[in-house]
Amino acid sequence: MAGSTAEYYRKNPEARKKRLKQQSEYQKTPKGKRIKSNANKLNRKLGTYGNHDGKDAAHYKGSTTEGRTQSPSINRKSRLKIRK
Repeated sequence: MAGSTAEYYRKNPEARKKRLKQQSEYQKTPKGKRIKSNANKLNRKLGTYGNHDGKDAAHYKGSTTEGRTQSPSINRKSRLKIRK
């Protein structure tokens, strides 16, 4: 049985450091900035941005402008279902 990605990075600090550096660089690219900007915009629209409620915007399939607030664990799972 394969382990989770999170487990792998917890057990391999070198790999984690490399991944975080790569993510940091990616978020500075035009595409990364656009993704962050759209996510923040949707969170503001839904009223969950900056209020520390632990919720995040969940996107409907094919939509970047409509969403609903969900706890991150449910939110991540729903995204994985959409990808399949």
